[in-house]
Amino acid sequence: MTPLRSGLLAAVMTLIIDQASKAWLLYVFDIAHRGTVRVTPFFDLVLAWNIGISFGLFQNDSQAAQFTLMAVKVLAVIALGIWMMRSQTRMATVALGLIIGGAVGNGIDRLAHGAVVDFALFHLQIGGNTYNWYVFNLADAAIVAGVIGLLYDSFVGVPAVKVP
Repeated sequence: MTPLRSGLLAAVMTLIIDQASKAWLLYVFDIAHRGTVRVTPFFDLVLAWNIGISFGLFQNDSQAAQFTLMAVKVLAVIALGIWMMRSQTRMATVALGLIIGGAVGNGIDRLAHGAVVDFALFHLQIGGNTYNWYVFNLADAAIVAGVIGLLYDSFVGVPAVKVP
């Protein structure tokens, strides 16, 4: 399998798994009516509608802000797609596929729901204090894994883009 096919497969699989998990949680598991569901002592399922960008930054539900976020996302996916087509390593190509698939998955949420569906919450109880991580979804996890893959490839692998 060529690196480009690997990247495209990573993007498509990320998108499918992300959207399937969100659909199941919303429409089958009905997380909206269950509230917080404790899965382990350090992990809960909880519905959060993210109208901002990564980690809930820039929360704004105006139509202009949502349009701007969507336009930036489309431009980013196009730029990442061009980078993926030019990539010379399987690691970088798959990493870019993970980022693209995650970005498209969250973009679909924004179009369908006006916000991104987040549901995974890791937390830690130390003494009487609870420390929460951001609520996120599988698309977010794929984006983070993709960025880690790109960083790894840039430090350990050959250059990700062939310079003419």
